[in-house]
Amino acid sequence: MKTYKYYAIKSDGTKVEGKIEAETEKEARAAITSLGLFPTRVVNPDANSESAANKKQARTEERKAIRLKKLSAREKIDLTTTLQTLLRSGVPLIEALVFLETDTNSKRMKAIAAELRRQIIGGSSFADVVSKYPQTFDNLYTGLVRAGEESGELDVTLERMSGLLKKQDDLKSKIIGVLAYPAIILVFAGIIVLVMLTFVFPKFAEMYEGMGAQLPWITQMCIDVGKFMASYWIVPLSLPFLIWFLIVKLFEWPPFKRGVDEVLLSIPLVKEFDKLAEFSNFVSVLLVSYEAGVPIVDCLYLANYTVGNVILREAIEAARIKVQQGLHLSTALKASGVMPPILLFMVSTGEQSGKLGEMLAKASDYIDNQLDRVIELMTKFIEPIMLVIIGAVVLVLALALYLPLFQSYANIGN
Repeated sequence: MKTYKYYAIKSDGTKVEGKIEAETEKEARAAITSLGLFPTRVVNPDANSESAANKKQARTEERKAIRLKKLSAREKIDLTTTLQTLLRSGVPLIEALVFLETDTNSKRMKAIAAELRRQIIGGSSFADVVSKYPQTFDNLYTGLVRAGEESGELDVTLERMSGLLKKQDDLKSKIIGVLAYPAIILVFAGIIVLVMLTFVFPKFAEMYEGMGAQLPWITQMCIDVGKFMASYWIVPLSLPFLIWFLIVKLFEWPPFKRGVDEVLLSIPLVKEFDKLAEFSNFVSVLLVSYEAGVPIVDCLYLANYTVGNVILREAIEAARIKVQQGLHLSTALKASGVMPPILLFMVSTGEQSGKLGEMLAKASDYIDNQLDRVIELMTKFIEPIMLVIIGAVVLVLALALYLPLFQSYANIGN
């Protein structure tokens, strides 16, 4: 039998330490757990090895704290779902985090779980800890976790949060699915144009020079651009990255973002798609936070946090202020002038019947169904539009290439 020294915590959070005899470290941990304690560290009592173990663990925790990175949507869903499942099964939060730290395959999840465990053992609440990492746990996540801890229903709140994260991930996938096709087509068209201008037009330029005729402006422009790109090849290679950088920076500029949002809300089909996508998130968050026991004013704040369109977000913020001043939710949302009529009707009915949560759930389902319909309709419209764009690109390039030949044949005929 070996004697192990252990560090553990009681159910009330009190830290204790002691010694226990066991054949292996695994048996020692089992014996400590049977005493009603949760072992945070079990080491060999030898002073040198213990000191080395302490230093190694300190270095490991320090590295993990430094390397904490933002979790992907899938990792965040997995972390939340795992914690909810273990808590629902009666496993303490610390042990659930230890499970994630030791048994997950994601290095980022291991680091997050280790840091959460370390700080909770140090006396912080779960909500306080996650609030320190806004790159992974946003205001919505933190607010719902805090509400779950205060109500004593953290597992139920995490279950709602997991469902919300899955829905948001599905919505993001739908939006990407709608935009992926035109993006691929435009990239493909851009590559064709670059190849034609850089390699094809310079070859035709030699033939055109032998003809001695004045070239059409569109042909001359393509040849000049092609020569420039052939001489400065770094330009076509860096152009996509430069365009992407400019787009990102422009969207970070508030006036430009507002202008784009206003345009999106003025195009018939795009307007419907944008509003339904935004309100799908809005209603889902409103429902989850309301069911978690969050005050309605804070529910509106958390829900509005997910709205990306500046115009819609400002209108909802104005409604939140009116609710804070004592106005009914349905009246304040109606005054915003941006809410779908069905949502206003559901909220009004829910307030009058005392079943706001149930009505919000029905409104969420209705908006999701409408969004699926609009996505299907947009997909049907995008395909012919992309064909027209590709056809226009091919037509312009073909005219630029063959107009000089047509002119030459016409001069010969005269």
